Amino acid sequence: MPEAVATLSHNWGFAVFLLGVAGLCAFMLGVSRLLGSKAVGRSKNEPFESGIVPTGGARLRLSAKFYLVAMLFVIFDVEALFLFAWAVSVRESGWAGFIEATIFIAILLAGLVYLWRIGALDWAPEGRRNRQAKLKQ
Repeated sequence: MPEAVATLSHNWGFAVFLLGVAGLCAFMLGVSRLLGSKAVGRSKNEPFESGIVPTGGARLRLSAKFYLVAMLFVIFDVEALFLFAWAVSVRESGWAGFIEATIFIAILLAGLVYLWRIGALDWAPEGRRNRQAKLKQ
């Protein structure tokens, strides 16, 4: 019986928490709706960012190289998180964990060297031209 009471009290607390969160969200949205400005104007519908008046359109053409670098950053950042988790549990994992982390880092390094060799990290157009000229010779 005490186990059922503990489960019920845990569920009751969670339900109160969810109701509190929903109530707080409704309160904040309602207060901002009631107290917010209702003035209509041309400048009210413009985006506002850091106090700078926007110029030009929001549709920017970015190079595919930008997205490639962004994906590489995300990939290597997530792998750094895996290494951080390993570092937290290094004493529990022992030598086997150390060897696995070393293999993981070696694979990361091989991938980074590969990306560097194919030119995925070249930002400047002259670097690509130089590399293509070398390949043609």
